[in-house]
Amino acid sequence: MHLFDTHTHFDVADFDEDRQQLALDAKKVGVDALVLIGFLQSRFDELVQTHHQLKQWDNVPTSYLAPGLHPFYIEQHKPEHLAHLEQILRQEDCVAVGEIGLDTFLKEHKQPEIYAKQKQYFADQLELATQYQKPVLLHIRKAHGDVLGLLKAHKFKLGGIAHAFSGGVEEAKGLIKLGFKIGVTGQITNPNAKKLHTVVQAIGAEHLVIETDCPDMTPLCCQTSAEQRTRNTPVNLPFVLKSLAENLNISESDLAEKLWKNSLSALKLS
Repeated sequence: MHLFDTHTHFDVADFDEDRQQLALDAKKVGVDALVLIGFLQSRFDELVQTHHQLKQWDNVPTSYLAPGLHPFYIEQHKPEHLAHLEQILRQEDCVAVGEIGLDTFLKEHKQPEIYAKQKQYFADQLELATQYQKPVLLHIRKAHGDVLGLLKAHKFKLGGIAHAFSGGVEEAKGLIKLGFKIGVTGQITNPNAKKLHTVVQAIGAEHLVIETDCPDMTPLCCQTSAEQRTRNTPVNLPFVLKSLAENLNISESDLAEKLWKNSLSALKLS
């Protein structure tokens, strides 16, 4: 089975000790490709470095690069960080811009000036994506209507992936209409994630991709161990596939094939 982990933070320090071994293990369970996603300018160098590192190793998933400035860290972003982002888009072979979007999960992020700054950085990065002809990887929490509005206002036509989707059926359909695939994480393994289960069944396999979002979003089945919470890694992607296949009542092999094609389509890969 070919599996594509469309959203990872495999560059972070959690994986510094054993990244190569984890990459080898991921490849063994069928993870043939992964995307390294940006979130803070201070981590851009490590992000690019990890991408090149993975490219040099044998028998590991193919690495793809997607630098971006995450809305949750809006207080830390500065105009020169956008310039650094553009430099990476110019110099490196990037597959997308991400993760970008809007996030009003925290009370302070709803403050007008903070939220306005989020919208500005989202808009600036949509413009960069358009300039460099890249899809985008969206992070949206409690802001689906505004994200849809901004995508339409900017006439953004390159699509991408709405990662770790947490919206409802109509919001998912709105994003699909704009050319996006819907990203499903280990959250699908949680029987209480009723909203996600409803969305997945309503839109069907043709609009989905899967991701670990490692080290976050650990599948439920991987959360029980001697440690308080086991670390999520790309090795866990088959658990996401298994739960999604059960949810959609499709065989894992058929679903894997469909999700692989969807991932290539979303990221404009041949």
